[in-house]
Formats: sequence, C-alpha cells, structure tokens
Amino acid sequence: MKANHILSLCALALALFSVAAKKHQYKTVRPMEVPDGISDVRKAEPVPPQPGSVSKIAPATRAASVMVIDARTGEIFYEKNADAPRPAASTQKLLTALIVSERGYLDRPVTVQPSDTMAEPVKLNIRPGETYTRIELLRALLVKSPNDVARCLARDSAGSLEAFADLMNQKARELGATHSHFVNPNGLPMPGQYSSARDLSIIAKAAYANSTIRSIVCLPNLPFRYANGRVRELENTNKVLKRLAWCNGMKTGYTEAAGHCLIASGTRPGRDIIVVVLGDSKSGVWQDASALLSWGLWM
Repeated sequence: MKANHILSLCALALALFSVAAKKHQYKTVRPMEVPDGISDVRKAEPVPPQPGSVSKIAPATRAASVMVIDARTGEIFYEKNADAPRPAASTQKLLTALIVSERGYLDRPVTVQPSDTMAEPVKLNIRPGETYTRIELLRALLVKSPNDVARCLARDSAGSLEAFADLMNQKARELGATHSHFVNPNGLPMPGQYSSARDLSIIAKAAYANSTIRSIVCLPNLPFRYANGRVRELENTNKVLKRLAWCNGMKTGYTEAAGHCLIASGTRPGRDIIVVVLGDSKSGVWQDASALLSWGLWM
C-alpha cells in the first residue's frame, strides 16, 4: 500500500513537470556579437569587379579638368578639359618631391632657415635652427603637404626658391609637360603659375616611376619626430587611400583659386592607373577620383 502511494506521488510530480515545461519554451542562447570597432572584428574587403566587366564609358564628374592615364605607358583612357590652364595647388609638390628625390643624398641633414617658415596656411611648424634629414622632410611633404617643408627642401636643393622654380620648369619641359609654369615649390597662388590636367598626369607618371616617392605616398599615416623629440602622427591628406583598397597614392591640393584637386594612383595585377582631378568640390573630389580610379582599373 505504501509503495502504491509513493508511485502515485511520483506520477503526479512528473505530470506537473510536463505541464510546466510546455508553458515555458526555452530559447536557444546565441553568443553575444562583438560590436564594431573592436580590433578582432575583420570587415570584408570590397570585392573588385572582373577586368573588362566595367563600362567603357567614363563616369560623369563635376571637376573642371580630368585626366586618366596608364601609369606605366602613358596611354590616355579619358580626358576632360585636359589642356585648360589651371592652378595646380599642392598637387605640384609631386614635382618638388621628384626633383628632391632625384638629386639624392636623402640622408643628408638640412638645417631650417627663418625664410623656410614663411608659409601659410598649412605648416608643420618646423623652427629655424632645427635639423632634419631630407628623407624625413620629403615624407612629411608627401603625406601631410606642409608648405614650410616644401620651402625648406627647395631652398636646400637649389639655394633659393627662385632657383628651384627654374629647376621645376626645366624638369617639366624635359618630361614633356610644356604647358605649365611654376613659380614656387608648394603651389600657393602666385601670378604666372599654372599647369593643366595633362601636364600634371605627365609629372605624376614620372613620380610614380620613382620608387622613393611611391613608397611614401601610399602611407596612410606617418610618425614625424621633431628636433626636440616630440612625435606627431601625420595623417595622409588623400582620403581615397582609406576608401579604396587598390589606391596606392598620390597627392592632394587645395586653394580657393584652384578648388579641390587630387592626383590619385591605383594598381591591380596587370594595370596601374593615374587619375588627375582639378577644380572640384570638397566632397566631389573624393567621389570623382574614386569613381575614375575604379573605372580605369577595372574597365
């Protein structure tokens, strides 16, 4: 009798448990997702199109002048007002960098002079009496585009800004950029200073062939050590570097007269492209250069 009573209680308990289990549906617990911004999370790289799958028609742009060329051969893929004389702004620092790089002795020290610091508005704030190597200044010039550094390198290379301008014009003519005239090394507005999208593409092609320049313009960031030991992280002014995985340089520029300008380069197996965009808007310059660069690489 006692055994039967115990079995009845067990049966009742089992029935109650079954009812409770039906009322409470247990959900599968998923692991917590790691939020964006954590270094362990890797976002997928954009998948590039297959070569030849892009339209042969270049994307429309709002820039005043445009040039798209093969960086190796110089073959022209697209041009728009390519010969119109225009201020080049800081894009002409590619020519400054090319001259400095080709003169060599990049480990040679350079002492800053008072006249080097007389440049606005973008400056690295190097000070008279400080000493840096040519390569340190060259890297800063191409990554952050400081005008005082351009003056310092030009004066060190040629003895004066006027003499360096002569070197710039001579080099431009040698390259075939015959519809330009340069007056200073940094691209700040000066009477009689002008270039064109075509000439700048010719200069950019020569700069792209220079391994020293190419190794610098691809850097998204650069630590610069001042003479007093302070280190400043310089962010590359070229925003396309972070937008497109296949972009590997080159040089930005802006003045009120020139508008927003950009020379951008990109590479994929079998093709290297240079895009010149002059006289664009603040947002349009990145969009237009990115679209043209992608088009040129994958058409």
